[in-house]
Parts: sequence; C-alpha cells; structure tokens
Amino acid sequence: MFTGIVQAVGRISAVERRSEGVQVAVDAGAFAEKDIAVGDSIALNGCCLTVVAIDAGAMRFDVSSETLRCTTGLDSIGTVNLEKALRLSDRLGGHLMSGHVDGVGIVERAEPVAEEGSVLLEVSAPSELARFVASKGSIAIDGVSLTVNTADGSRFSVNLIPHTLAETTLGALRTGARVNLEVDLIARYLERLSRRNY
Repeated sequence: MFTGIVQAVGRISAVERRSEGVQVAVDAGAFAEKDIAVGDSIALNGCCLTVVAIDAGAMRFDVSSETLRCTTGLDSIGTVNLEKALRLSDRLGGHLMSGHVDGVGIVERAEPVAEEGSVLLEVSAPSELARFVASKGSIAIDGVSLTVNTADGSRFSVNLIPHTLAETTLGALRTGARVNLEVDLIARYLERLSRRNY
C-alpha cells in the first residue's frame, strides 16, 4: 500500500529489453541507499514494482509486458516519482493506494492560476474509469495523491500547488502528456457493491 506522498524524484537511466517486458535502472541517489532492500515494493509513477537489485544509488526493477500495457512512462528514459511502501506506523498524508494503475489518462490542459503559483490540470480519463472520479474525491496521477476539483464526463481537474510542482514530476506535464491514473479504492468497492447482479 502507498499514500501518494512522493518521497523522491528519480530517473530511469537505462532500459533493457527482455523477452517478456523490460528491466529498468532508476537512479535515485540517497533514496536508494537508505532503508531499501532487494524485494521491497516501490511505486514508480504510481506503479508498484519490486526492487530486484541495488547498486550505487541505482535500483533495478523488472517490468512485465502486462504492466507496460496498462501504464505509461516505465519503458523509457526520464524522471519518475518514487514512494516506498507504507508501514503501519506511517502517517497517512495522502490517501490509500494499491500501486495498481487503473489506466492511462491524457492531459487536456495545464494552465497556471494567476497569482497563486499553482497550476490547474485537466485530464481525460478512460471512459471505464470516469465513473470512479468524483468532485472532492481522491485520484492519483503518476503516483501523486490529489483532490479532484471538478468531474464532468470523462474529464476531471485538479489543482497542483507550488510544493507539488517543485517536488514531483507533475510540473513538467503539458497538454497531450500521458499519465498513470489510480482511482480511489473505496469508489471501486462501492461501485461493485452497488451492482444488483454480480
């Protein structure tokens, strides 16, 4: 489990193609050298992956072809948001997340908000996920826990405060960018329970 509170920004520095998926090396500096061991779960842009090796500040992860099919940004060089798995003693600063990406959204608009230093981000979600997104509910974008401002059809908006822009990869998002989405766990279960026929 994760909370969507990003602990570091790392960089995928190498991608090695395998018969099934890829292995990626993530340069994470001090983040990789403190309290992380082979076998630990780390969220990369919101996707829970297992550390398979650690070497001089770089972590390696195997990414299956199924994970690549359901996500974006895990098979190419670039920056990624990093979060260690939640411990039972940790503060729950964001919202409960599984690290299982539900789908890929598209940034429709990234517009600075005058005088606030924040950015209004509008994203379109796949139609099968849109019903789980509600105003004032929680959503994870590339592993960052955010509060939904508005939800209308398949589109929703969030406000990115200056701290989020500075401490995560979301400040670099532009119109047309693809992002990993994880909808609220509770919304998924409520939707299932509300069905009359299983």
